[in-house]
Amino acid sequence: MESKSLITRTGNPGLNDKTFASLARPADASERMTLQGTINKSFLMLVVLLAAAFWPWSQFAGGNAAAVGAPVLVGAIAGLVLALIISFKQTMAPYLALPYAACEGLVLGGISVVLERKYPGVAIQAVAVSFGVMAAMLLAYTMRLIRVTQRMRSIVIVGLGAIMVLYLVSSVMSYFFHVDTSSLFGSSPLSIGISLVIIGFAAFSLLLDFDLIESGVAQGAPRYMEWYCAFALLVTLVWMYMEVLRLLSNLRQR
Repeated sequence: MESKSLITRTGNPGLNDKTFASLARPADASERMTLQGTINKSFLMLVVLLAAAFWPWSQFAGGNAAAVGAPVLVGAIAGLVLALIISFKQTMAPYLALPYAACEGLVLGGISVVLERKYPGVAIQAVAVSFGVMAAMLLAYTMRLIRVTQRMRSIVIVGLGAIMVLYLVSSVMSYFFHVDTSSLFGSSPLSIGISLVIIGFAAFSLLLDFDLIESGVAQGAPRYMEWYCAFALLVTLVWMYMEVLRLLSNLRQR
């Protein structure tokens, strides 16, 4: 593994080049971030997300679909607020990471069940693809089949910036100028290609996240950063799942 400091860059908005830059290094080893601790917290956040996602499904199954809309909207707004707080105040991650996972679970569960009713089987396929991609990237990283270099970081960051601009421009053109953006995010061959590119960048963003977490452990970051890094990984995973779900739905529509 190449030598590098903690001041590295990643495509994840939760993990960036300033994440560990000004953190005090605990003298007590028991107060430092560990890889196992980060894995455990990531798993716990995922369990909370899945548990929260089950609620919209149970409401639809019980014939109470109308009750889902408001909680999903609240979850989306609250999740955004919590994500911003955690991003700017890393020490709040131990307290807000699990509520954030619950909010994201409501949103993902609501969106997934709507698309599932329209395209049966699409949700479980999206879950399988997302976890499959994450497992493949983790295996490639741990076996050093793919090495995270400065050039890779630069390419991924530039690509993610372009994707964010695409999201923003298409939203503005659609909502404020009523321009049809279905060619970009619909079921056309162009939109399918765009989705594949976005999923690819999300996958490589996971590699950068793994790399920065490993660096944080090596440099003895404080223990609360385990929660922060688990939060950041979940951000990437949720984004990738949503893109995979959209891609599979568009393919079904074709």
